[in-house]
Formats: sequence, C-alpha cells, structure tokens
Amino acid sequence: MNQLFKLLFVLLFITGCYSKKTRPNVIFILVDDLGWNDLEYSGSTFYESPNIDNLSNDSFQFINAYAASPVCSPTRASIMTGKHPARVNITDWIPGSDPKNRPLLGPQDLHQLPINEITIAEKLKESGYKTFFTGKWHLGSQGFYPEDNGFDVNIGGFEKGSPMGGYYSPYKNPKLSDGPEGEYLTDRLTDESIRLINKHNKNQPFALFLSFYNVHTPIQANLKHVDYFNQKLSKMNDNSVRIKNEGEAITRLNQTDAKYASMVYAVDENVGRLIKSLKDNDLYENSLIIFTSDNGGLSTLRKIAPTSVYPLRAGKGWLYEGGIKIPQLIKTPGNKKNVIIDDLTVSYDLFPTILDFVGIENNKQIDGVSLMATLKERSKIDREDIFWHFPHYHGSLWKPGSAIRSGNWKLVFHYETNYAELYNLKDDPGELNDLSLSFNYKKQTLLKKLNKLKDETNANSVSINFNYKN
Repeated sequence: MNQLFKLLFVLLFITGCYSKKTRPNVIFILVDDLGWNDLEYSGSTFYESPNIDNLSNDSFQFINAYAASPVCSPTRASIMTGKHPARVNITDWIPGSDPKNRPLLGPQDLHQLPINEITIAEKLKESGYKTFFTGKWHLGSQGFYPEDNGFDVNIGGFEKGSPMGGYYSPYKNPKLSDGPEGEYLTDRLTDESIRLINKHNKNQPFALFLSFYNVHTPIQANLKHVDYFNQKLSKMNDNSVRIKNEGEAITRLNQTDAKYASMVYAVDENVGRLIKSLKDNDLYENSLIIFTSDNGGLSTLRKIAPTSVYPLRAGKGWLYEGGIKIPQLIKTPGNKKNVIIDDLTVSYDLFPTILDFVGIENNKQIDGVSLMATLKERSKIDREDIFWHFPHYHGSLWKPGSAIRSGNWKLVFHYETNYAELYNLKDDPGELNDLSLSFNYKKQTLLKKLNKLKDETNANSVSINFNYKN
C-alpha cells in the first residue's frame, strides 16, 4: 500500500510539473484608440498592417467585438478585472472632466483601480506566472500602479493617458528612462518587451501585457514612415478630407492623415518584431495572443479628427458604433487558420477567457463570459445583451448617455433630453434611421433591460445642475 501511495505521489508530481510547463504563455497587445477599420485586414485601403494581417491568418477574428467603454480607463479597468466599468465605478477616463456650465453634472467616479479588485495579473501570478507590463496604464497614480496590481515588472505604466513628452525621447515618464535622442517610444516599449522574454526562464510561463501609447494623441509622425504615406496619399483619388456634422461635432469620413498612418504602421512594425522574437525563442506556437483596442477610433471632434471609422457613426467618446466597435484577434496555441467569429464580445470577456485557457479557476464575481467554448468548440456565446454607461461630457462633444445592444437591436439613451433612439444594426449599421417611434414596444423593452442592468451593476448617475444658465 505504501508503494502504491508513493507511485501515485510521483505521478501527481510529474503531471503537475508537466501541466505547469506546458501552460500557454499569454501575450496581450492593447493599442490605444485603434479604430475598427484602421488595419488592412479590417478594411483600410490607406493604412498598412502586414504583420497584424499575418497574425490574423493564425487567429480568431472577431467582427462584432466591442470595447467596454468609448474611452480608455473604463475599458482598461474592465480588462484587468473582468467587470463592467459601472461595477468598478470607473466610467470616465482618468481624471476625466466635470464641467460646471452644462445642464447636467457628471457623477464622481473613481480615479484609480481599487487595490481590493482582483486583477488578471494577480490571478496569473498566484498560479505561477511571471507577469510583465509595458506601456500605458492610466488606472491610477502612486500606490495604484501595475506593480501594485499583480505585475512583477512595470516599464512605462503610470497615471497619464498620453505620452507626456511625445513619442520621441525624452519621454517625461517616471516609469521609463529616457533613451538616446531620436528613440521612438513604440520601438522602445517593444525592445523592453523582447528583452523581458529573452531573459525569462522558459520553464516558467509568463504573461506580457504590452499596452502601446499609439495611436493616441498627440498625432506625431513616425519619421521613418511618414514620407512613404505622404507619397501614397498624393497618388490616391480620394485624398481630400471629407466630413459630416455629428451634433455639434465634426466626423471624418475618410482616412487621409499620413501622420496617423505612420503611427499605425509603427504599431504593426513592432507587433511583427515581437512575434518574430516569440518564434525565434520557440514560444509562438504555445502562446495565447490577444490583440485589441480600448475604444473606437478618434474620428469625431470639434475640429477635424485624425482617422475615420466610416461607415460607422461617430467615434471615440460616443456610444454610437464608431466609438465602441473595435478590432480584436485571438491566436490560440496551435491554431493555424483564420476563423471569423460574429458573436457579440466585449472587453471584460477577455479576463475569464485567459483564465480558462491557462487552466485557472475563477471564483470571483465578474461580468465577462469566457470565449473558450467558442474558440474550441465553435459554440455560440451565452449572452443576450451588452450595455454601455458613459454619463459624462467628453471632449469629442458627446453628452451623457447609456446604450444597450440586444441581438440586432440597439438603443441609445441621452440624459440631457431623456430621449431614446432605436436602431436595427443588421439593416442599418451606420445608425442613420431612428426607429424609436415606429417600434415603441421594442424601445420600452430595451429601456427596461438597460435600467435593470444599470441597477445590477450599481451604475452611477448624473444629476441636474441647478446653477446652469441657458
């Protein structure tokens, strides 16, 4: 009997070691403000992305992927926690803006990810993963940095949402030493990521979160590539800016900004470098690679914006499709083909998906739905509705509101006017035809669903500004 117990112990030990060694590495690539059609594989004819296109050939391509919010910090909080931004009470970019001269006052949401929230990094770390973070954090200042939230290494992540020194050294970043004159921030973050991979013990799984500052403002040309795109633009027929009005704002209708194109290309170039490093280290096949954006493209502003997400309506900061629909790829270990997934997915689904793929049990309340079954068995995602809550004024000239998508139907509710718009996205992906008067029952049904979801997540709310003078 003792011999039997010894044998079982040895088998369990060997099995445990084997499973730990073969757990997939996790590489999460987050691009800031990347629009749903800012890549060649997703429809751009001006921007170029050969490396990301190649990644898409080995990936599940989500054509109905959504950001949890039309702005960055809430989406980043949802990725880290698997929760809806309303449940975390981070519903605006940090620190946001709270104008006092508008009809409504925005709610006081949090300016940091609470330390008591369990992050994806903490779950991975406690299960034996080495955790690396490089790039943009934007989820709190000192005491709330990546290293305070489960990351063993933090390079470049601090409270600011845009590169304070621009995209060339000196960076004015307390978490990133300056490089030589002319060094480009996106190149540097990739260099640091590759260095971490090369130095890492291959017998231990790792998780790398590479969060590029590109293509966030300032729109600053990549000097290696901007001349190429200026020349390309000069040969295009559709090379004059086209616009339309969106409320008080202006929406750009075509992609003609060579500076922005050079920034997209710089991201692609560095994604290619990172993947080459994984392949050179024999790590690519056994890696779970996620590529996505934190919100829609910056296409709607008071002035002409840098990109276009047309035919989707509006852009970053708005709850129309242009502000929340995003590109998303997931390469699973061993996958060698492009598979189109049209199920509705949202940022907080990535938390349980990662845990499922690496074999870690989740025992906390989250709002995300694991995509594991969809990716392995091609089964449909078990979800009825997605809702968004952005009760804030934004520099894109959006006014406070919420929205819900249920199947092909989408309702957008505006708090200033208490007016609900209703769209059928199957027939009207550009949200041009408001059906709220024709389908009142559907409108009321979605309003009830929206209010119920807001209650369930303890969503914050606007208040009337009694000092407002029209």
